[in-house]
Amino acid sequence: MTYEFLQSYWWVLVSLLGGLLVFLMFVQGANLNLGNRLLSDSQKRLIINSTGRKWELTFTTLVTFGGAFFASFPLFYSTSFGGAYWVWVLLLITFVFQAVSYEFCHKKENLLGVQSFRIALMANGFLAPFLVGTAVGTFFTGSDFTVNKVAIADASSPVISTWGNGWHGLEALGQYHAVLMGCALVFLTAILGALYILNNVNDDAIHSQMRRSIKIATGPFLLFFVTWAVILMLRDGFAVDGAGVVAMEPYKYLHNLLQMPVVLVMLFAGVVLVVTGIIKGGWSSSRKGIWFAGAGTVLVVMAVFFLAGFNGTAYYPSCTDLQSSLTIANSSSSRFTLQVMFWVSLLIPFVLAYISYAWHQMDRGKISSADIESTNDKY
Repeated sequence: MTYEFLQSYWWVLVSLLGGLLVFLMFVQGANLNLGNRLLSDSQKRLIINSTGRKWELTFTTLVTFGGAFFASFPLFYSTSFGGAYWVWVLLLITFVFQAVSYEFCHKKENLLGVQSFRIALMANGFLAPFLVGTAVGTFFTGSDFTVNKVAIADASSPVISTWGNGWHGLEALGQYHAVLMGCALVFLTAILGALYILNNVNDDAIHSQMRRSIKIATGPFLLFFVTWAVILMLRDGFAVDGAGVVAMEPYKYLHNLLQMPVVLVMLFAGVVLVVTGIIKGGWSSSRKGIWFAGAGTVLVVMAVFFLAGFNGTAYYPSCTDLQSSLTIANSSSSRFTLQVMFWVSLLIPFVLAYISYAWHQMDRGKISSADIESTNDKY
């Protein structure tokens, strides 16, 4: 196994984890429906009990995604998590609010009231996908940082990466292209959430509202995603030559798409699957749309990561100093570390098998109002 193979292998795994994370954010998207005034209190509780069975999978995947990035590409971790930390701090805070809300929302000792915790769940439903989407959007717009690896030898200040402003990641809100991705992700997770509730809950009134939610979210999602994709194909990209020198290249991401036909096929297949899931959920009587849209989401997200990192591209560009931009080659762990982790990663199929089994056990029966009334194991 060459060093280049190991670096590419781990970028593929990180991309897969990113795709799974976005898919599992159907939990966040589903909770946005807690603000629907056409749903009764008991119907909203059904939604909470449906998403409450899965929220830990989403958070665990988020932590695993961050851990995989830290282990395989530590320079990205130290630069982004250490520099743009406000984005990640806010993301973690919203997940803390989510966990507390599930635990205490319907407890008798709840002094804040049920509605307060539902608002916290809805806030997580919006902020989590928006922050993740905007952060990934900076893979194509660039961030304000510099990298000086020689600084590690400076005993007085051994800081390799330096952020260029006091906003520490929040400046991404001023980059419209990154914000477009964040908005697209919010509406995508809203669609996935409605598709999941449609599949997981037995209640005709809820089904009707979920199909309505899908129809409402589809237009904005397509608008934001297509606009983001068109701008991406037309914008200059951060190209890396054989010597590791970074330079701007017109239509770089369009070139990447055309020069990597496998990625083009992945992106096309993913979009088709997402659209198929949307049609099945919003414009038919099927309740299986989540599996089509979920698989398509994973493929699209992986394709986006491949466009950002492969084919001689800086996946975390610096708009302050082009040569500080991070690439798969200059930001990865040592060959020894990547090789050891490669053998450990062979256990992943067993972990996925366990997750699939646990998922099946939790969903052996669809959730109904009878479950909420007859069991103490509820949120």
